[in-house]
Order: sequence, then C-alpha cells, then structure tokens
Amino acid sequence: MVRNVAEFFRELEPEDFYLLSGLEHGMRFSRWVDRDRLTEFARLDGEEVDYRLDRCEDRGLVERKTIQYQGFRLTFEGYDALALRTFAERDTIEGFGAPLGVGKESDVYEVRSYKPLALKFHREGYTNFREVRKEREYTADNQHVSWFYTARKAAEREYEVLEALYPDVRVPRPIDQNRHAIVMEQLGGVELSKAGLDDRQVVGVLDLVLDEVDGAYRAGYVHADMSEYNVSVDTDGVTVFDWPQAVATDHENADELLDRDLENLLRYFERKYPQQVDDPDLAALATAIRDGEFESVRAFL
Repeated sequence: MVRNVAEFFRELEPEDFYLLSGLEHGMRFSRWVDRDRLTEFARLDGEEVDYRLDRCEDRGLVERKTIQYQGFRLTFEGYDALALRTFAERDTIEGFGAPLGVGKESDVYEVRSYKPLALKFHREGYTNFREVRKEREYTADNQHVSWFYTARKAAEREYEVLEALYPDVRVPRPIDQNRHAIVMEQLGGVELSKAGLDDRQVVGVLDLVLDEVDGAYRAGYVHADMSEYNVSVDTDGVTVFDWPQAVATDHENADELLDRDLENLLRYFERKYPQQVDDPDLAALATAIRDGEFESVRAFL
C-alpha cells in the first residue's frame, strides 16, 4: 500500500522538489537514474544532491539500488508529492483530507477547495505491472514503460473521457489533472454493490444505469469495465465512475466491450434481484444501444 504523503508534505522544501523533478526527468531515459546525473537533472550541486537524497529516502519518496552504478528512482509517494505540489501551486486544492477509497488501481482522498472535492491517484501497474501493460493500449508501443508512465497515461485518458462526457452523462465533474492524479467532484450516494434496493427500485435503477451507458455510447465511448463497483446510486440518480480503460466507439473491440459491459450489469442484477430481472435479452439490448434505439430496459426483460 502506498503511504499518504500528506502526513509530511509540509516538511518538504523547494530543493526536495528539485531533486524529485530531476529524478522524474531522468526516469524518462532509464529505470534507475545514475547519482552522477542528478546534479544535471536536479540542477543542484553534488553535496546538495546527497543531502536531498537522504531526506527524500527517509520519507520514502525515493529508493536506491546499487547496480553498475548507484541508481535512484521515484517511489509512488514521490510521484504523489510532485502532483500535490502542482495542484497546490495552481490553487486547485487547499488541503488534504481523509481517504475515500483505496483500491487495486487507485487511491482516492478528500481534498479541500472551494468545496470538498476528490483527489484520485492512479496506481495502474503497481501490483501487477506486466498484466496492466499487456491490457492497456496506451502502453503497447512504448519500449521503456514504468509504473509512472502507465499511471500517468491512465489519468490522462480518464480525464479526457470525463471532459468529453460531462455533463451530458452522469460522471464525476472533472476539475484538474496532473501526472497520475485527477481532481474531481466527490461522489454522493452509495456504491451499487452495497445498495439495498427494494423491489420497486430495482428495474428503475437498472434503467438509469443503462441510460448512462447509452448516453456514453452516443457521445462516442464505451466504458469497457462496467460493474456494480463503479456505479454510485443516490437519491437524484446514478453516477458512473472509473473511466481510464474506456475506448472510442470506433475502436475495433468496441462492440465486444459493450457486450461485456452489458452482460456484467445484467448478470449482477439477475443474480441479486432474480424476481425483478430474469433472463434479459442481452443481444437485443446491445443492438438497441448500438443503433441508437434504446429507450427502456423493460422492453428486454
């Protein structure tokens, strides 16, 4: 698990960030940055580099490895610190709050601004880098791929999709993006997997979710990872979140991914609410969405 850097963020000095930025620059060329190159990358003299390396290593922001040379690289905590500093400099956020959710591929925290917002750090590849690199198309043609590159591309992709969909589709409002992090509106309500729907609500909520799937398709995107874990249910409707793996509707696998999204949703409702959702016509539903003819899920139950 990645440590919350907000605990010691205020202790960091400008020269610490020079070092972290220098390491970030050096990691574009190699996985481990030679200590001797850091005076150039960080624009600090040798004595200052050694002092800053010790400070940052003590706080878990960098790690070292002796190979043919003394090499250093950023940890995710170091990358978090760089993104936080940028958001603070832009006045995007004013303070850091409690964790809202910690997952396999992201950590989400409350942050303070003109109102409470959410800060999402992408962690793609942190626990299973090879699998993520294989599955995510934005790493396919890059020979030197690090966790940081993968996470940054995921954040850039998600932010791009959120900007394209909001407000026509119920997704979190995007506020700002830097490196592997996104600031967005906080979600209200409860995750669909934890929502206790009564018999009168089931089909209506499923209809709302499919309305958003249909709206995203009309706007040119397929979520590509839909499940009960990335839908929030609130008194005023539903919100679909987690979009880094979304693909355009003209993508070669878009039809297959739409079918999978719909199957995941329908099978969940069928499994949890069998009296209300029984043997839905998945193929007909997918066709209706692709043809722009979807109106209500009730026609397919």
